Amino acid sequence: MCDADLKCTKLYSKDLNIAFMLDFSNNGREAMPSKRIILDEDEVPKQWYCILPDLPKPLPPFIDPQTKEPGGGVAPKIFPKQILAQEFSQERWIDIPGEVRDVYQMWRPTPLIRAVRLEKALGTPAKIYYKYEGVSPTGSHKPNTAVAQAYYNMKEGIKRLATETGAGQWGSALSFGCMMFGLKCTVYMVKVSYQQKPYRRIMMESFGAEVYPSPSDKTEAGRKILKEDPDNPGSLGIAISEAVEDALVHEDTNYGIGSVFNHVLLHQTVIGLESKKQMEVAGDYPDLVIGCIGGGSSFSGLFWPFYHDKVSKKAPKDVNFLAVEPTACPSVTKGEYTFDHGDTARITPLVPMHTLGHDYIPPPIHAGGLRYHGIAPTISLLASTGHLRTVAYNQVEVFEAAKLFIQTEGIIPAPEPAHAIKAAVDEALKCKKTGEKKVILFNLCGHGHFDMQAYADFLSGKLQPYEYPAKKVEEAMQRLRKLYPWLDEVKKKYIG
Repeated sequence: MCDADLKCTKLYSKDLNIAFMLDFSNNGREAMPSKRIILDEDEVPKQWYCILPDLPKPLPPFIDPQTKEPGGGVAPKIFPKQILAQEFSQERWIDIPGEVRDVYQMWRPTPLIRAVRLEKALGTPAKIYYKYEGVSPTGSHKPNTAVAQAYYNMKEGIKRLATETGAGQWGSALSFGCMMFGLKCTVYMVKVSYQQKPYRRIMMESFGAEVYPSPSDKTEAGRKILKEDPDNPGSLGIAISEAVEDALVHEDTNYGIGSVFNHVLLHQTVIGLESKKQMEVAGDYPDLVIGCIGGGSSFSGLFWPFYHDKVSKKAPKDVNFLAVEPTACPSVTKGEYTFDHGDTARITPLVPMHTLGHDYIPPPIHAGGLRYHGIAPTISLLASTGHLRTVAYNQVEVFEAAKLFIQTEGIIPAPEPAHAIKAAVDEALKCKKTGEKKVILFNLCGHGHFDMQAYADFLSGKLQPYEYPAKKVEEAMQRLRKLYPWLDEVKKKYIG
């Protein structure tokens, strides 16, 4: 029993089998190390880092399904010229426009925090740091690219952007970015998330956006799906189809995408670039960099700059990378590395990526931002070459780790980065067994203030540890090959 004078708190995590005492008093005890590392406003990066020149081999091209040859398909019709140039750029460093940087300074640089209470709770010799992106106006990392995309579209005279969103993080971010540069915004929100997360919709509408549950009756793609299945819960693939169609049929409208594509991941590297400076201030350098993956933007934003250190031999020690996904949507751990559409209606070109199949309909797990059938082409390539490792967890064990984090660090994480927390905890416990004093860095890419229903379901025992069946992946790949009998030939040519 705790001595009241020591102001101890007893916590217990059944999933992690940890019982511990936290002494927050510091009465005559060793002082805790500095927890928060904050950079000055003028230290917001002036350039983004592009990984393409540093990949172990060239990135496979997009494939036009009509010609079976490399081609961007609809991309030139829905993206501004500067975005397209960044998508395929071989320049390692790309200047951040002053207007974009000015908006970034509303919340950047974001803090790097050492999780000393979590370390103590685990009894680990490891040091755990997290980059906290939840301080942005929308509560996640997503505005880092939303602001840039809105700026480039504004400069080319576009009046409106259409997009999709899962959990609502990306939709609220693009709504914010459009507001900053005077653009209109239309968001197609996955229906199950539209119903689960009404406050995300209200946030988007507060920024001036119009929001529709997807599949909707606003597009041909949506109407077709509703005719076949009126109760369809939606998916990111369906919502992408609707948003792309919207952009194609309106001359004043372009499409904004929140993950997967190279230019999106490029814009997110402000996260890793700031983290490198902050780790220098802390006098540390990570042995392991961890992030959750849905499309791959938050993880890439953190690890790309450290990857550059590694391949350029500037890293002071060997650094490794760990991507974490849900067992309900295991794009990399169970998906096939091939060419597939990024959307359900097959409007987009064939993208080289690990995929569960473009017709994948996910279970209604709460990590809505991770419910995507594919993954960034760069992550697929690096996973296939062994330059990063991937692990999958079910949502129950993820929320157990989130609960532990809340009760030690005091921040309620979004369900998506809670996957990274679970991995960080597991890695720290390995260090406890081995005695290794590793430095672990993960991206806490958003807060969970709009995800309280998810926590309510977890605390009441309603969440299920869903695992996507491998058989469904096999069936999806059979349908894909039936649709494109020449697929294996193209895969062998460009992917190997």
